[in-house]
Amino acid sequence: MSHTPRVFARLADLEPLVGQEIGVSDWLEVDQRRIDLFAEATEDHQWIHVDPVRAADGPFGATVAHGFLTLSLLPPLFAGAFRIDGVRMGINYGLNRVRFPAPVRVGSRLRGRFALLAYEPIEGNGVQLTVRVTVEMEGSDKPACVAESVTRRYA
Repeated sequence: MSHTPRVFARLADLEPLVGQEIGVSDWLEVDQRRIDLFAEATEDHQWIHVDPVRAADGPFGATVAHGFLTLSLLPPLFAGAFRIDGVRMGINYGLNRVRFPAPVRVGSRLRGRFALLAYEPIEGNGVQLTVRVTVEMEGSDKPACVAESVTRRYA
């Protein structure tokens, strides 16, 4: 079943939604290939991520995604949850808080749930958005990641 992102016609449509959920993404699978590619890109080859045989006897019973891999999936999760029309550019400004409450075992499916925490106009016809992102893991009571993402969008 395909998921359609929520569409906002313009940046200003978000302002009255501070404190509310503004979108939920579709599910995204974290397979071993994705984990291995991330390990290659970051040179983080710890066995809990890249050695399925050894990890089977480890604390999680299988390989697990790097926490920073989970964090790096925020852009596609954002894109799958909502779109703001009339925006010529968006930049990642940073993160206020990041936690990884539960490990992401290989084969897990993740989705993002986005709540708008702050809407602040900035110079250059832009808006700084602070969004709480909860990365949910299918079948888990605990999220894989909770972060406050700060982005700047320019109309």
